Amino acid sequence: MLGSVCNGVDLAPSAFPYLASREGRLAGVPVRIARVSFSGELAYEVYACANEAHHVWDALIDAGQSLGITPYGTEAMHVLRAEKGYVIVGQDTDGSVTPHDLGMDWIVSKKKDFIGRRSLMRSDTARDDRKQLVGLLADDPNEVLPEGAQIVADASLKAPVPMLGNVTSSYYSACLRRSIALALVRRGRNRIGERVQVFDVDRGVMPATIANPVFHDPEGSRQNA
Repeated sequence: MLGSVCNGVDLAPSAFPYLASREGRLAGVPVRIARVSFSGELAYEVYACANEAHHVWDALIDAGQSLGITPYGTEAMHVLRAEKGYVIVGQDTDGSVTPHDLGMDWIVSKKKDFIGRRSLMRSDTARDDRKQLVGLLADDPNEVLPEGAQIVADASLKAPVPMLGNVTSSYYSACLRRSIALALVRRGRNRIGERVQVFDVDRGVMPATIANPVFHDPEGSRQNA
């Protein structure tokens, strides 16, 4: 579809790999195209001058009619990215969360200097009991866990009950036909498979299991489909 309206860009996977960007023309308009995805699918972002955005949009929609193209909104995007375990900074993170806590060690250079490197080397940042990003699967697949709800090992303990973490994102996945959630949990990666309880003042105790935060297509094959 993109190739039918785009000139000057080789869209072959070998020439246009994931995370690359290229410049060309789309429907006669100068554009920059980035092969990135917040849904885990093969996807591209198209950047154009604001005055030409409507023209570019119409050209893409027209080109995709025979392929069943349809726009989707922010809520759908949130569900798609959560299925892949993609975080939203400021929702699944706060100012204390590091790339290591998110399982994103690969993004941190071991050789280069960068702003924040000193903070990442502090003893507090290297603690083994920090909260880490994990997935949560409610026992009831139709129950969407409340965002912000606290996670405990046993809600029946006498108060104050030790808190393990909290739910950061929670949705019903039509693809997986069940609810899914992301959470920050103390020593979370070592707790995968462990049973916990999610507590909410209004809804009470909801049992759940800590899981891998990537619920769909863990191999990433659809990104290259």
